[in-house]
Amino acid sequence: MQELTATEARHNIVIEVGGIPVRVHTADPKFVELLENRYTGFVSAPTREAQFDFEIDLKAPGSDPDADVSVRREARGWTFERGDFRAQWDPMARRGHIQQTPNPYSMDSVLRIVHTLVLAGQGGFLVHAASAVPNGKAFVFSGVSGAGKTTISRLAPRDAAVLTDEISYVRREGESYRAYGTPFTGELARVGENVSAPIETFFLLAQGPKNKIEDVDKAQAARELLSNILFFAEDPESVLPVFQSACDFVSRVAVKRLTFVPDEKVWEMIG
Repeated sequence: MQELTATEARHNIVIEVGGIPVRVHTADPKFVELLENRYTGFVSAPTREAQFDFEIDLKAPGSDPDADVSVRREARGWTFERGDFRAQWDPMARRGHIQQTPNPYSMDSVLRIVHTLVLAGQGGFLVHAASAVPNGKAFVFSGVSGAGKTTISRLAPRDAAVLTDEISYVRREGESYRAYGTPFTGELARVGENVSAPIETFFLLAQGPKNKIEDVDKAQAARELLSNILFFAEDPESVLPVFQSACDFVSRVAVKRLTFVPDEKVWEMIG
């Protein structure tokens, strides 16, 4: 691979999440600085070979600024847009183009969509869940807003690596699953640690009057997991692999229901 010149490198940034490096090209070095600050800990060297490349034009896409996200399969790849961005991505060519406002959180949304589509083809997913790694094993805590994802992250042991308090990155690796740190933040407003570990237990969160862990049958586990998986495309061809991934996950990973009170002692039960 030909090395980038100093000038070219200044206008490029490689953002690597879940072991997938994505290079962003922009004519604005100040925007590169914004992204470097936003993705601290997840930025690789500009010369790092990327899996996908995106060109960014920093201008409003001209659509309804209040429009919800839309992800559509096109003849050659995908189009996804919201009020603050419009992106076209050809995964076969490994290239894409983004027109967006100069806001790093627009890039955040594009990256989330790209990763959901990549993971769907590999048996993994992004899920509304906190995750942490004490003693080399990952524990994932899933639930709707208010279920306790941020709370359980705050209570994690001091020596535990908190991967995220909001969106967990789950990849299938052989016959098992692994959780990766993400820069996608929740109430903690803190980028996760860029480490990974095999998933020991996946917990469905609930807050209650006392700490307890209960078994969950696989059908119920799959339903609740699916309700918390992030996926933006709506065509059946794309949704089916996500359903299959959820079913496979609950057949291979222990899924439990964790009811807890906001006290550090809950981690003594977890592991």
